[in-house]
Amino acid sequence: MINRVIWIILDSVGIGELPDANEYGDVGANTLGNIAKTQGGIKIHVLTELGLGNIDGAVNLEKVSNPKGCYGKSAEISCGKDTTTGHWEMVGVWSQKPFPTYPNGFSKDIITKFCENAGVSGILGNKTASGTAILDELGEEHRKTKKPIVYTSADSVFQIACNEDIYSPEELYKMCQVARDILTGDDNVARVIARPFVDKKDENGRLIGYTRTANRRDFSLKPSTPNLLTNICDAGLPVAAVGKIEDIFARTGITEAIHTKDNMDGMDKTLEYMKSQKNGLIFTNLVEFDSAWGHRNDPVSYKRGLEEFDVRLQEVIEEMQDTDLLIINADHGCDPTTPGTDHTREYIPIVVYGKQLRSNVNLGTLETFADIGQTIAEALKVDFIQIGKSFLNRIS
Repeated sequence: MINRVIWIILDSVGIGELPDANEYGDVGANTLGNIAKTQGGIKIHVLTELGLGNIDGAVNLEKVSNPKGCYGKSAEISCGKDTTTGHWEMVGVWSQKPFPTYPNGFSKDIITKFCENAGVSGILGNKTASGTAILDELGEEHRKTKKPIVYTSADSVFQIACNEDIYSPEELYKMCQVARDILTGDDNVARVIARPFVDKKDENGRLIGYTRTANRRDFSLKPSTPNLLTNICDAGLPVAAVGKIEDIFARTGITEAIHTKDNMDGMDKTLEYMKSQKNGLIFTNLVEFDSAWGHRNDPVSYKRGLEEFDVRLQEVIEEMQDTDLLIINADHGCDPTTPGTDHTREYIPIVVYGKQLRSNVNLGTLETFADIGQTIAEALKVDFIQIGKSFLNRIS
């Protein structure tokens, strides 16, 4: 019997290109494999013992003869390679039409409506850009003009960056809500993202750049219902969201949530919930892999982040009850060794562990991320979701 599921998403930790990667410009992408190859391996003892390196097709990762966990990988049936699409598919929402993207910036009509409704004289940017590079480019002009910086990426996002000395996070959140209300119909972007930042100064108080703060917020579209999260809540069980999970699902199907400043804070909060919430779902997203290292093409820090997570994972295992189910997987790839800075269309690795579960079970290649959600639904004895096939009987 399973009473509680601890579900940890390693944001962007893909494990090899999907068959349709060529349609997304991602041939050769392999986030885990390429980091290990370029960095002389990754020291992730706990994940290795659970079976990460034994996943079919895994390269440059250590294998063990008798993994303690169950392991596999999953393809994605939804159109896209972004956070929202991946997380939604996990809980049973199939995105058959990709969210709109804006490689040439947003239309004059969208920007005009945003400025009028947000009460600003204009905006800076309005282009595809790196979130850190655009601060270096426009941070000073932003201070002089007080115009918010608006930009996008290869994903379906409308991002607004403001210096916290000019607009408080709360004021920025109001701007984001204005944009969210405007971006509907054909312009229903997956996420409007608040990107607050502050000045970065040297020891003499001189401005040397800008630093994004932990006050990021995502204003997402609401997923269709019912889905796994709403089914769990309808069954009277708690759903605790750690990190940006609450934002990804627009607070739908969540009973309690807490935001985090980084991966280690996310692990701290997950462990705190494990001490206080003894049933239902604890759902965690660790975003630094994606936002801090994947998009910035930083395999050195990405490797270090994986190793730091692996140390903390042992704490989670030690805190687990006999009736717990631990699931660790990604939501897409973001290979930091490839030339681009965008997400990559990859299989996601899956590692499953429980003290009463079978060990050394190769789940092979699952057809959809929703197989994970369907397994959780069956484990917690709540209504099944609309897509996906449970693998609970294979691991029990």
